[in-house]
Amino acid sequence: MNTDNDSRRALAGRRLVLGLSGGIACYKSAELLRLLVKAGADVQVVMTEGAAQFITPVTMQALSNREVFLSTWDARAPNNMAHINLSREADALLVAPASADFIARLAQGRADDLLSLLCLARPPGLCPLLLAPAMNREMWAHPATQRNVAQVAADGARVLGVGSGEQACGETGDGRMLEPEELLDELVAFFQPKVLAGKTVLITAGPTFEPIDPVRGITNHSSGKMGFAMARAAREAGADVTLVAGPVHLPTPRGVRRIDVQTAQQMYDAVVPRAAAHEIFIATAAVADWRPASASDQKLKKDGSGRCPDIGFAENPDILAAVARLPRPPFCVGFAAESHDLLAHARAKRERKGVPLLVGNLGPATFGRDDNALLLVDANGHAELPEGASQGARADKLALARRLMGEIARRLASETA
Repeated sequence: MNTDNDSRRALAGRRLVLGLSGGIACYKSAELLRLLVKAGADVQVVMTEGAAQFITPVTMQALSNREVFLSTWDARAPNNMAHINLSREADALLVAPASADFIARLAQGRADDLLSLLCLARPPGLCPLLLAPAMNREMWAHPATQRNVAQVAADGARVLGVGSGEQACGETGDGRMLEPEELLDELVAFFQPKVLAGKTVLITAGPTFEPIDPVRGITNHSSGKMGFAMARAAREAGADVTLVAGPVHLPTPRGVRRIDVQTAQQMYDAVVPRAAAHEIFIATAAVADWRPASASDQKLKKDGSGRCPDIGFAENPDILAAVARLPRPPFCVGFAAESHDLLAHARAKRERKGVPLLVGNLGPATFGRDDNALLLVDANGHAELPEGASQGARADKLALARRLMGEIARRLASETA
């Protein structure tokens, strides 16, 4: 199988500095470092004296395959200027964990150890600073900490927020460092082109479930993976994203607002009233065309006659067509999962729904998989994603979703020009 733009190497070629200040969350930094390296990044670790009390430099050196810097006076750096050299070589500086004390030092502009000196000496336009705070819940909520966080953000740092839950001290609340996987996602998102910055995007994803009785229903094989990838890619592109999801067991992409529904009617009721407030609507969900006209309130059982219960069907509302017919509709993107004659069906569906862009794929070949091949159909013709899809080329769904965001942004710009 040929693949294209594998998103699992999303940091390939990136040069990062990973800074660790003192805190028990340093144990997470080892896993974060492993994930960054696996994603293709070249990572230089810088640790404070406090960080070295929680995790050894040897551990971080083994994971990064680089010597770890700890001191301002480290003679390994040319001219003893590690604070200059490291920042000039990096695409970004991520401090994880960033303790309350370290954030306070940044807010004051202090430079009394290598890591804080590095943060102060970096050229902001070349080496952006990202902070992953980690501290006790009371420390996080303290007005001084909140003032300091606001100050470093005003000074240009990107504060990634905190998690909530059990803390090492035994208390529960806000202040935990985000999990390594979340920080990886944040860093990957940071480097994505912000082609939809400031835009509002509404997306549907997954199947619908139409009940026959309390325990049975009609659904389809849609896993929701493409729609969730679209939501993540839209958020990475700078958009404010609302995701209306059918019954799937997928984690919500970080920073995405999620509304869970079951039936096509529930999805319609969630989407149509909200659509006019959004600039882009992407209908990725595989919505059932039909539903049982009347669901039984008791389980339908076999009676030995060999006859199936007579279940009448009613047509479900057409969500995409309803949004496209609004007086001031958003830019609408439809999806078509077909079993054959993809181009012909996609063209017909685009015209029938009255939308500017229709994305087609072969349902049986993509349901539940992590990769896909897409056909983009608009008024000017059609194009394949990835190139060579008709010859069997495929790409992972997140990589495709990112490319689709670029296509949508380009079409939206030309429509509003």
